Amino acid sequence: MPEDKKDTDIHILSYENMHKQLEYAPYELGYYVLRFYAKDGRPSDEPTDTKDDFYLYPSGGTLRDKNFNIVFYDSRFDIYRGFIPPHLKKK
Repeated sequence: MPEDKKDTDIHILSYENMHKQLEYAPYELGYYVLRFYAKDGRPSDEPTDTKDDFYLYPSGGTLRDKNFNIVFYDSRFDIYRGFIPPHLKKK
């Protein structure tokens, strides 16, 4: 994939793309629905033939898969570590 396309594809897992998707992702039942390329059920930092929904819980900084299993924790997305998600900024 050309670098310029890779830089603009928000479905490639990265810290920046998570923030971009959060700006418009639906927030429901305490989580945001994000969509990334997936490989073996996990978000991928490279394009694949599959895209899956993943669920970001800002109340704990966890990203979960379609079965709600924890994929990873990142303190940069944890409201108890200072992250302010878009639904709280709009108030």
